[in-house]
Amino acid sequence: MIILGVDPGTASTGWGIVERSGNRLACLGHGCIVTSPKDDTGRRLCRIRDELSDVLRRYGPEAVAVEDLFVNVNARTALTVGHARGVVILTAAERGVPSFDYTPTAIKQAVTGYGRASKGQVQEMTRVLLGLSSVPHPDHAADALAVAITHAHLYRSREAAQRAGAPR
Repeated sequence: MIILGVDPGTASTGWGIVERSGNRLACLGHGCIVTSPKDDTGRRLCRIRDELSDVLRRYGPEAVAVEDLFVNVNARTALTVGHARGVVILTAAERGVPSFDYTPTAIKQAVTGYGRASKGQVQEMTRVLLGLSSVPHPDHAADALAVAITHAHLYRSREAAQRAGAPR
């Protein structure tokens, strides 16, 4: 199974492609879609859509795993991240690829075994789980790979829950 993980953001959207074959995970690619703060929101969202469409075409993932919105003190930041998340989900849907949401806590739990792990711990475990020689850069790409790993670990239990009628 090939999974596209996405760490959404209007300024920088990280993406990572993970292939799961049995119990083995491999990184097929990763990167970051960076937009200019000089561009208006619509232009920035179009760039995210266009570049993400290219990633979907190149790698043909069977699922898109997206980091869920973490609402902190800054509501404006949360809104702009929400815009980017919407573009990611819409772009996947347009290509017929199902998307799945994972909270930051679920990602930390799936990758490190501890839901309150530090960003550094998550990135190091991402490196180890994918057999990489160094932590992927930029940080948003490493985070996106962690989201893809989370789906690789949890998709079977999610599918079973959906068949049983539980919400996804």
